[in-house]
Amino acid sequence: MEKRWIGSLEVPVVGLGCNNFGWRIDAPGAAAVVEAALDAGVNFFDTADIYGEGRSEEFLGRALAKRRSQAVIATKFGMKMDDERMGARPEYVVRAVEDSLRRLGTDRIDLYQLHRPDATVPIADTLGALDRLVRAGKVREIGCSNFTAGQIREAEEAARGGARFVSVQNEYNLINREVEAEVLPTCASLGMAFLPYFPLANGLLTGKYRPGKPLPAGTRGGDAWGPKVFTEPNLKMVESLVQFAEARGHTLLELAISWLAQRPAVASVIAGAKSPEQVRANAAAANWKMSGAELDEIGRIVSPPA
Repeated sequence: MEKRWIGSLEVPVVGLGCNNFGWRIDAPGAAAVVEAALDAGVNFFDTADIYGEGRSEEFLGRALAKRRSQAVIATKFGMKMDDERMGARPEYVVRAVEDSLRRLGTDRIDLYQLHRPDATVPIADTLGALDRLVRAGKVREIGCSNFTAGQIREAEEAARGGARFVSVQNEYNLINREVEAEVLPTCASLGMAFLPYFPLANGLLTGKYRPGKPLPAGTRGGDAWGPKVFTEPNLKMVESLVQFAEARGHTLLELAISWLAQRPAVASVIAGAKSPEQVRANAAAANWKMSGAELDEIGRIVSPPA
């Protein structure tokens, strides 16, 4: 599989998002998914302390126990675990990393990411704590998630020669292209890797949701918030994308992931999976190298002229 760089970390163009571990799939299920990922060349694993209330890290650590040297592990901190464990205060950063190291069963985290901005803490203070972790060898690289372009630039200026964010992980897919306006150009100008999450738009880009049909119960589209995203215009757009992909012998999933993989600044597409079959499909999806004409046509489908 094609490899790219996140700072000093070499990663495959498709990574495995582990947000399903600990609530949608149990420990044996997670182990099967991790094994399939490694066998498919996907050795970049992205999780967070909050996923499954810590169980995602635990399950990932167990699954990688005998193959840790083959893996690049990314995790996140900052979301609310409980009333005491949250945010980006320097003293909490130290506690959070120790908790994650213990759950992961490892002595280092390859990419440690601030899960969201914390307006109550100067970013320079957080970066100072992260820099100390890098110097101590507990963290190799640091990144951020859900940051605006302005917050990314502020963090870059605040690094002052210490550890700097080498990556940004925000939502990005064919439906939600907000990052194209400022975040992606900022990443490109600063030499930062971009990691898109929700590449399938919460399932909308899997192809199982079609216009004029009710949203299936028990799926993400059938959740309470589903109708806000799974709108009729979006479903019609997806139908056009399905026709585009199938006319070229590909699936909508392959289109969604390969399109992201060809976007500027994207290092690795973070794709979740609940089964070995899904992992293998995600890994194979990036093999479609679209032509400039094909990319232009996709652009016309997702952003039709007024």
